[in-house]
Amino acid sequence: MSTHGYIGIDVSKASLEWATSLDRTTTNTVANDESGWTELLARCDALRPTLIVLEATGGYEIGIATALTVAGWLVAVVNPRQVRDFAKAAGLLAKTDALDAHVLALFAARMQPTPRPLADDLQADLIALVGRRRQLIEMLTAERHRLAHARPSVRRSLTAHIRWLEARLRDTESDITTRIQHSPIWRVRDQLLQSVPGIGPNTSARLLASLPELGRLTHREIAKLVGVAPLNDDSGTRHGRRAIWGGRAVVRQTLYMATLVAVRHNPVLAAFYQRLRHAGKAPKVALVAAMHKLLTIINAMVKTTTTWAASTAS
Repeated sequence: MSTHGYIGIDVSKASLEWATSLDRTTTNTVANDESGWTELLARCDALRPTLIVLEATGGYEIGIATALTVAGWLVAVVNPRQVRDFAKAAGLLAKTDALDAHVLALFAARMQPTPRPLADDLQADLIALVGRRRQLIEMLTAERHRLAHARPSVRRSLTAHIRWLEARLRDTESDITTRIQHSPIWRVRDQLLQSVPGIGPNTSARLLASLPELGRLTHREIAKLVGVAPLNDDSGTRHGRRAIWGGRAVVRQTLYMATLVAVRHNPVLAAFYQRLRHAGKAPKVALVAAMHKLLTIINAMVKTTTTWAASTAS
């Protein structure tokens, strides 16, 4: 049995609409639960796809992606914007679940995105805890803003909720620290990252959770993965301003905040940033370049298991 091809899966909360690149007209629908995953796995056994592609949809894709990966199929979870841009370029402007499944199958066949291994249980737990910490901070910020303008009749309720959220935040941060310290690999990487002026425990935890490739890729590959490698915007005689695009937004946001601190307190990054500013670079351009340099430095540090040294990092 040598039937191959590519499968695209359009994921929603309740269902999975899937299509194969070998059939441009037919789609199939299964439930997005264990029974539906089992049915789809049986179809994969018959079709033997080369690659299965689905979009990141806020977590609804995790179950089927995990089931497919455990079963031994190559799976790529891709950025929805990439697929939408591909569809526009191909002239496929209409959008339904069935059409999206066909677009994903075509995207898989034409672009052949690289499968990315799913996080194991430890990594998934750390990702969940770091995400939960971010949610708690967002809720705390909102409640504190409400408290500043609250009527006396609701201040007691707001104050009690703020105290509860603060306690949960402390618990979550303690849990994150414990998990990192109990992992020999994470513990070493955390020490390396926190040796960099500008990177504290929370930034280190976010990088450990969201950028497990750190230290495994070249400086160009890691910059492209994160989305801090400036892309050209030139056409004919016009030379547009280069800009960063794509990549992992959560990592880029983390690096941005770390770089804001580093260009003030990290001697290497501060000097680099000021050189660019004195050369006439706009503040944002200089900051992005400093983000790129910070990522390059920490990638090399993790790769070589070397702590920060201002004399050699430049």
